[in-house]
Amino acid sequence: MYKKISIIGAGGWGTALALLLAENRTAVRLWAHNPEVTKELVSQRTNEDYLPGVRLPPNVYATGNLADTLDADLMLLVPPSKALREVCGKLAGLGLPKEAVIVSCTKGLEHDTGKLMSEIIEEILPENPVAVLSGPNHAEEVAQRIPAAGVLGSKSPELLEPLQRVFSLPTFRAYTSDDVMGIQLGGALKNIFAIGAGVSDGFNMGDNAKAGLVTRALAEMMRLGIAMGGRRETFFGLSGVGDLMVTCFSRHSRNRKVGERLGRGESPAQIQESMQMVAEGIPTALSAWQVAQKLGIEAPITYEIYSVLYENKPPHEAMWGLLGRPPKPESDRDHRQG
Repeated sequence: MYKKISIIGAGGWGTALALLLAENRTAVRLWAHNPEVTKELVSQRTNEDYLPGVRLPPNVYATGNLADTLDADLMLLVPPSKALREVCGKLAGLGLPKEAVIVSCTKGLEHDTGKLMSEIIEEILPENPVAVLSGPNHAEEVAQRIPAAGVLGSKSPELLEPLQRVFSLPTFRAYTSDDVMGIQLGGALKNIFAIGAGVSDGFNMGDNAKAGLVTRALAEMMRLGIAMGGRRETFFGLSGVGDLMVTCFSRHSRNRKVGERLGRGESPAQIQESMQMVAEGIPTALSAWQVAQKLGIEAPITYEIYSVLYENKPPHEAMWGLLGRPPKPESDRDHRQG
């Protein structure tokens, strides 16, 4: 069992993970980038901006000094995807011990490179063992001890059983897989489709339209995810269809809320300026569209969301563009036709 755990990133999910893992009576150190968040975590034991209504237990220690987190045998990385490369560089510069096991808990793709979070970690911290965590896990519910399940993935089988023990708690069930690519791709791509589901909600298009959109989103997730190296069966699991469902339908979903606001007439710039937390579907839409073009994969939903976010396409045109596509069979055996 890991005795010293550090969590890098004190947003909603990082804070919820600290609360979750503290149940094992293990010392957990939680690093926050924002000095104001650090001050509140230390003095008030709360994080009202990112995870209101909860208090840190005594065995969670908050810090704003990244060097304080190095004395750990297990490190969870939970920064926004756009900040992961910088955070890893700082950890490398500070001399993170190569024995520390790193678990990536961030869902996204890097701009331009199309790299997954584990690939960035392996590039900058090549000697550290790496695993990933994903699944249908809203921070608000995990922090309130509402039952949830997730999946841990690693290319190193010897990591999975010890990590599974750490994450197996009364209100959290942890499964394991060796499909590191598929686990991360499901968790990243579903955020794009949740924006589309939110647009449907903003237009009051009803349950039938939203169910059809989400079903075709799963087909697109699989088509692009398999082309990028994931396994088909993974997308039918917790990090695929499970995460897709909760993110497209939950009231907690930031990405669904972004889409709903788009459907009601707000601009992407207005929405982002008003948000405290990052909606990962916004940067991932750009990254995924870049990858789809590079691989020659038809990804109509990804394209329409990208067009709304980055090319000022009116959301109603994007939605009707999807509905007006030429008829085709539902089966998609070669994973290339949308």
